[in-house]
Amino acid sequence: MPQQPHTLSHASLEQAAHWYVQLQDEHADAQLRTQWQRWLDQHSDHQAAWLYVQRVGQRFAPLQGPGNSAGRVLREQDERRFSRRSGLKSLLVLGASSLLGWHAWRGAPLSGWSADLATGIAETRETRLDDGSQLWLGAQSAVDLDFSLLARVVHLRFGEILVETAHDTRRPFFVDTAQGRMQALGTRFSVFQQGDTTQLNVYAGAVEVCTALSAERCVIQAGEQLSFGVRGLGVKTAASSAGESWIHQRLNAEGMPLVQLLQTLGRYRHGHLGWHPAVAQLSVMGTFPLNDTDRALALLQAALPVRVQQLTPWWVTVEPA
Repeated sequence: MPQQPHTLSHASLEQAAHWYVQLQDEHADAQLRTQWQRWLDQHSDHQAAWLYVQRVGQRFAPLQGPGNSAGRVLREQDERRFSRRSGLKSLLVLGASSLLGWHAWRGAPLSGWSADLATGIAETRETRLDDGSQLWLGAQSAVDLDFSLLARVVHLRFGEILVETAHDTRRPFFVDTAQGRMQALGTRFSVFQQGDTTQLNVYAGAVEVCTALSAERCVIQAGEQLSFGVRGLGVKTAASSAGESWIHQRLNAEGMPLVQLLQTLGRYRHGHLGWHPAVAQLSVMGTFPLNDTDRALALLQAALPVRVQQLTPWWVTVEPA
């Protein structure tokens, strides 16, 4: 996701995207570039949003050769501007989430490059582990494996996994995230790690959770789910089928907030998928294809008071209808 970066406003991102498209037009003139320059200089958020859009645009619709006058002007002006100290400040405003998002478009976030197993955009992976356990990785996910004579440990760096454990009474099976440790008690379960939260869904057996800092413990039974952070546990609720439906290239939404569904779709499509804050908490019901995100967005538009605005094939936003 590269989803829209939380450090930048929706308005700044959309304005930057519109400027980018206009400046690529062969009819772009000096007056338009002057207007763009004035907008760019108004606020550091505009500069950061411009950098973000450039990274997306140059990845999916690269500027043509030196004959492209608009492209040449943009490159020359950006080289001067962002080589100075002010450019470094703009990059800082852009924020780590945006930079990681940029690397995600190239296949996987930076921290996944050295992982034992990793997936890129729209890629899932099924693996049988040495002990016979089955492991599925969702799109843009990465894990490290640490199997020894004493324990079986899967370290989830980021993203989403589904696990079906093999029976081994001598070696407990753990999944670790930044938020804590989960011990499988003969089970099938999914784990999704994002930001400062881990979400656990248990579909068979049970899983014991221990948080990283507070060491709070609880057992989650089949049919339950739990979100937790380093200092505490959330409230148990009914398990969501969304946690395992993705292995069949679909996402089951059962009263899911629209922002959560769009964040998931963003891991299964190239480019920027953003949303207006006003639609983020709309409740979604239905089944959406992950192998055809354009169709999934069309289904959303038909079911909810939203419109899908496609500025370019690589820049799509969901707006209020």
